[in-house]
Amino acid sequence: MNQAKAAAGHLALDAEALYGQLLQGVRQLLRPGTQLAGIASGGAWLAERLQRDLQLAGSAGVLSSAMHRDDFAQRGLAASAQTQLPFDVNGADILVLDDVLYTGRTIRAVLNELFDYGRPACVRLAVLVDRGGRELPVAADFAAARVVLPATQQLALARTDAGRFHFDVKEV
Repeated sequence: MNQAKAAAGHLALDAEALYGQLLQGVRQLLRPGTQLAGIASGGAWLAERLQRDLQLAGSAGVLSSAMHRDDFAQRGLAASAQTQLPFDVNGADILVLDDVLYTGRTIRAVLNELFDYGRPACVRLAVLVDRGGRELPVAADFAAARVVLPATQQLALARTDAGRFHFDVKEV
């Protein structure tokens, strides 16, 4: 597992290399019938690419945290993707994917959203980067890297028009 520290505006992490590690980790987590669902937007990009690279049937789902966030009053309704689950949630083994795990609040919101659609048999989490700073008891089943960032910085996955991944680090 990679570990790194970020300097202001620069992160010494190769998102494409980490994606390769995520691909291997997800391959180990797959069970027969596992469904992939990515959190909008970075997690959805990862799920879409993993679905293709792992040659899984069907398409990956997209989960939106917008309607279940506990900071909805401050954030408002973002123009993010809406939840789309092209599989039956009831009794499903679901692997949720996200780009960056931080406080755990997005995961909590996504779990609430997921249970609005049914009751899965199992929900697991795989992330590209775990940056620590948890406020809720949430842990990833797989993280390609662990990164230490100050609370004043935000880390997000971005992708080029060609579909290649890189990270953006912003001051908040």
